Amino acid sequence: MTPAEINSKWNTLQLLIAEDFDNEKPDLKVMLFLIGVQELGQGPRKFSKRQKEELMHIATCRLFSMLGFYELEGQDQDGWPHWKRVGVIPNYTLLEQEMVLKSLIINYFEEQGVI
Repeated sequence: MTPAEINSKWNTLQLLIAEDFDNEKPDLKVMLFLIGVQELGQGPRKFSKRQKEELMHIATCRLFSMLGFYELEGQDQDGWPHWKRVGVIPNYTLLEQEMVLKSLIINYFEEQGVI
């Protein structure tokens, strides 16, 4: 996808997700949090600050697994997924990192049938 296509699909996805959140367009961190909650599979609930950070890490690992950089190792006793890095992630600039993450998030939600 070109950057213009990514941004167009990103805006569409933000609008779709915003319908469930008082029409506030979610940013990248909110999208990662939502994916982390989805991947955890325990439903929405209150999370501590540390757990929210872990959920965003889970989401990042899940997304980068689509490019072969991470592999799911399994779950701990509390049902939280654990990933191991199996590839070297390129040294992206901040703009490249944002575009890659947006593209992966779009692909994730397409796979989930949201868009």
